[in-house]
Amino acid sequence: MFNKDRWREILEVLTSNVWRTLFTAFGVCWGIFILIVLLAAGKGLENGIRADFGDIATNTMFMWTRSTTKAYEGLPKGRSFEFKISDVQAIRDNVPNLRFISPRNRLSGFRGGSNVVRGIRTGAYNIYGDYPEIINQDPMSVTSGRFINYNDILEKRKVAVIGKGVKSDLYEKDEDVLGTYIKIQGVNFMVVGTYKKNSNDGDGEEEQKEVYVPFTSFSQAFNRGEDVGWMAITAHDGSSISVLKEKIIEVMRQRHKVHPEDNRAIGHFDLYEQFNRVESLFGALKGVAYIVGIMVLLSGIIGVSNIMLIVVKERTKEIGIRRALGEQPWSIKLQILMESIFLTIVSGMTGIIFGSLVIYGINSLLDSVGPVDMFINPSVSVGVVTGALLILMFSGLLAGFIPANSAIRVRPIEALRTE
Repeated sequence: MFNKDRWREILEVLTSNVWRTLFTAFGVCWGIFILIVLLAAGKGLENGIRADFGDIATNTMFMWTRSTTKAYEGLPKGRSFEFKISDVQAIRDNVPNLRFISPRNRLSGFRGGSNVVRGIRTGAYNIYGDYPEIINQDPMSVTSGRFINYNDILEKRKVAVIGKGVKSDLYEKDEDVLGTYIKIQGVNFMVVGTYKKNSNDGDGEEEQKEVYVPFTSFSQAFNRGEDVGWMAITAHDGSSISVLKEKIIEVMRQRHKVHPEDNRAIGHFDLYEQFNRVESLFGALKGVAYIVGIMVLLSGIIGVSNIMLIVVKERTKEIGIRRALGEQPWSIKLQILMESIFLTIVSGMTGIIFGSLVIYGINSLLDSVGPVDMFINPSVSVGVVTGALLILMFSGLLAGFIPANSAIRVRPIEALRTE
């Protein structure tokens, strides 16, 4: 297989008609190029969508209350109700495999009336009353100071953690914010930390302009009592929140006397379910990319096979002479297969190189202009490249198989008569 004369013959055959070889190689090159670029584009889109989900735990659901739609146990239809802080323990006692249950309250201020004051500066921000667990369900980078802890909860401390957007609005550029006070709807809170969230969606600005305070001090300062606005609930790894949510909702229906068939009274959003839908979508997109790329590649392989048939036809007399001189059929067959595989792999590798350069160029452009919504870091894995090489080797064999069989079927006496 590594005979020098054999490889010299392969090069002579392929360079005897350069333009024909180049046009044939282009089909394979273009097919593998399309496959690589489509897969990279799909990966970039997948990365962008994942970034839109953020770092938030995907095995999480959110639950809130709405008006009832059915009368139940003497209570009227259209009744409003609120979750209570005692509901958290009830869920823990009745539903297994839950990792975090975070009751939450909010004062909405973003793009609304100013609700935070510091000195002569004011701003409108979303104020959240939270427990420390929320940082595990909606992770953020604490850039200075600390986040809320359980001492803050137990002692109802009026402390706050502010986003970088709040800091830039209410403070000077190099001013130290820790230990300073902000006034939220007339109540003073001491800043004990700052945070930053990484976001690629349109609400990124809002996420950086949020203020987190202890749930207990929020309830006390803003007269929420035992009320809970909504809950963020995360299941343990290995347990699906989509399976557990029906039991969670059933517990809440029983505690708040909601009709068992009232599906509207307790609203919920299953992030895990939505994430799985997106995962399925990307699986389908990847399948489409493979199908399109392989179909384009197949058209190139057909071109290689046709050209090899022409080459065999042109070399009929040569093959006859070699057979007459005693060369074995398998040797001639090996020669044709090697020519086909060599042409296919070289042209395919050229396609991989050009595809890699295009991906590199796109990533360099994204690095220079910043992240683009729903499209981040397009790339292909080593496994994909390895798979592409295997496809090329198989394709080369496939393209040369018919011409090789055609070559060994030539009878020496008939070949020698060919003009």
